[in-house]
Amino acid sequence: MVIKGKATSLDIAHLAGVSQPTVSRALRGSPMVNADTRRRILEIARQLNYKVDKNASSLRCQQSGTLALLFFEDPTPDDSLINPFFHSMLGSITRACALGGQDLLVSFQQLSSDWHADFEDSNKADGIILLGYGDYHQSVERLQRLVEQGTHFVRWGAALPGQPGVSVGSDNFQGGFDITAHLLDQGRRRIAFLGHASSHYPEFQERYRGHAQALRARGLEPEPALQHDAITTEESGHAACAALLAGGQRFDAVCAASDLIAIGALRALREHGLHIPRDVAVTGFDDIPLAASVSPALTTVQQDTKLAGHLLVEKLLALIAGEPVDSQSIAVKLALRESSQARP
Repeated sequence: MVIKGKATSLDIAHLAGVSQPTVSRALRGSPMVNADTRRRILEIARQLNYKVDKNASSLRCQQSGTLALLFFEDPTPDDSLINPFFHSMLGSITRACALGGQDLLVSFQQLSSDWHADFEDSNKADGIILLGYGDYHQSVERLQRLVEQGTHFVRWGAALPGQPGVSVGSDNFQGGFDITAHLLDQGRRRIAFLGHASSHYPEFQERYRGHAQALRARGLEPEPALQHDAITTEESGHAACAALLAGGQRFDAVCAASDLIAIGALRALREHGLHIPRDVAVTGFDDIPLAASVSPALTTVQQDTKLAGHLLVEKLLALIAGEPVDSQSIAVKLALRESSQARP
């Protein structure tokens, strides 16, 4: 291969038979480029001795080379106020930024603060990743303002019709369906659902819809009395489960909308003298590290946080580059453990 002067990404694109954005994605390690194409592009780049000039690229585009990650407060037993599910997401986002040659600015925001303030106008960051946003109905106006002021942002969450901006999230409906089908396969028939089931919390609502559909697929109707609202904390899960028990509701399984809710439910069931899983099976959603170490170990729906982090960064960089970007749903899988075993 003979290239006059310094090789460019356009040269690589021509030789590889792909578009220049595909070359950029491959060089950033994006999971959106298939393995064979990535290997071909990297081999051509190696032969051409091509290296990304981050400083020159930033000057041309008048960009800072920095992305902002905004966490939002969540009620937690410690002082972190960060949902432990997001801890693993932070690691994958950090790695994806490093692969993309980006610095990462991590900022903690209170939901009551003016968090839609424009990071780009102040040149703090070229774009924003949002993790957590509380009540969707209360946050949607601020998300719309980000769109109107031209801020590049992506958020972790459910893809919703007419939503402001781009989102990356898990297939919550399928997760709710699969985990409920698993409980039914274990012979459970009266399954309580702990977690909000309204549009204020779209991820939980989708998990409940999947739960209800799995019941109907087996000829069972979801019982409103077995659904109890809860937010993502152990205390909320404990209170919701305790309220069901105090109300005399009979159930042989708990399908919790998050692992923290499930862990709180485990405590309430034990306090009531019930054995898990003999008397009541319990499942969660997220597969946080604590899920495997509680007793009994918690069956849950595992979300792919590694892929999620890469996609959040990849889609944000594509937005910054002016490329068309769509929201995306990530497949989930079950992590089966002792808390949902069949009765002996």
